[in-house]
Amino acid sequence: MKKHLQMVFALATAASLLLSSCGPSGGEVAQSKLKRVTDPEVAPSDLRELVAGNNAFAFDMYRAARSSDDNLFYSPYSISLALAMTYAGARGETAGQMADTLHYTLPDNSFHPAFNALDLDLAQRPEQASDVSEKQRFELSIVNSLWGQRDWPFLPEFLDTLALNYGAGMRLVDYQNAPEPARKAINDWVSDETKSRIEDLIPSGVIDRLTRLVLVNAIYFKAAWEYPFEESLTEDGPFKLLDGSQVSTPMMSLDTPERLGYLDEDGFQAVSLPYKGGLAEMVILLPDEGKFVTFEASLTAERFAGILTGIQTQSVNLTMPKFSFTRDLSLNEMLIVLGMNDAFDPALADFSGIDGSRDLFIQAALHKAFIAVDEAGTEAAAATAIIIGLTSMPISEINIRVDRPFIFVIRDIPSGTILFVGSMVNPAK
Repeated sequence: MKKHLQMVFALATAASLLLSSCGPSGGEVAQSKLKRVTDPEVAPSDLRELVAGNNAFAFDMYRAARSSDDNLFYSPYSISLALAMTYAGARGETAGQMADTLHYTLPDNSFHPAFNALDLDLAQRPEQASDVSEKQRFELSIVNSLWGQRDWPFLPEFLDTLALNYGAGMRLVDYQNAPEPARKAINDWVSDETKSRIEDLIPSGVIDRLTRLVLVNAIYFKAAWEYPFEESLTEDGPFKLLDGSQVSTPMMSLDTPERLGYLDEDGFQAVSLPYKGGLAEMVILLPDEGKFVTFEASLTAERFAGILTGIQTQSVNLTMPKFSFTRDLSLNEMLIVLGMNDAFDPALADFSGIDGSRDLFIQAALHKAFIAVDEAGTEAAAATAIIIGLTSMPISEINIRVDRPFIFVIRDIPSGTILFVGSMVNPAK
């Protein structure tokens, strides 16, 4: 029977560029003697399989997270990467359910190296971006870290896996005697790394004297449009809501038709907007009026891949909303519905790969994401906290007006990785 004590083990995801200080630990670090593998030997087929799995999870999450009246935004890549670090400590049926839910299909000896290779590949995007000025520089940063209780017996094998494949060393903090300073230090780190876009990731009271570990993955994205919208053309215009009513919202327009990716099929239109540097794009999926709910229910990774294949360059006049919002998600029920049952059950969870015990389970999973789309480009940030407890073809010129609910996807072009997914149903919110 498990002890009736509560320990919090929070797994947090956020956007970042630089690692900050170690917080209340006074800079103490307990990390594996092994350094991150910076040139992993991974078969291209393994990378493709990993990306396909991550993208499948992206749309599973979309269907689980969507509600009828709220805008939605999240980073499936960040969530998947954060859970991949947790998966390193999962065993037995808990690990099996996590793999099924998250579409982790590679064996462990290939899975973590493949994630390392993908992560390192994405990290090169800012240097690979071409013809980008300093003012319009392409930013994509992903980092990982661990914050653990001083003197807690974490297994060396667990720390080795995270060090080798995720570059995550452990900062030592004192949750037992100073939980609030530790929480603030982690939140400050998240805020710094997201350029203050994600604040108060871990709410007061979540970290306490029984907290033992917080794992942090951080992702930050900022890019300028290849074809920026003309600010002088932005003006208020109607946007039709799902219930048929309208709101007035700032609508951006291109000053001249541009060569954009476009697809017009039965029930929807799609348009792709490239970012400067040629390495990422936003794909907007615009269902016909009255078909949004049906379309989104049928959207899978396979269908999205088919849409991408059908998109062709056309001369497009585009008008779309200017918007910015932050969205919080509680992931517990979503992940359980998707099949991760045991991980949340204190009687069944098996995370013995973390500290050798069968006493750890996921208490809560939280996600917070920010998106800003304006005439110049896009900025996005995200954070996730997973709390684990110890219990006792070209045609004529096209006009497309995005003035009704739509789905948007920000993706890395070289790897095909979906970085962010969202839906805009009411830009006035």
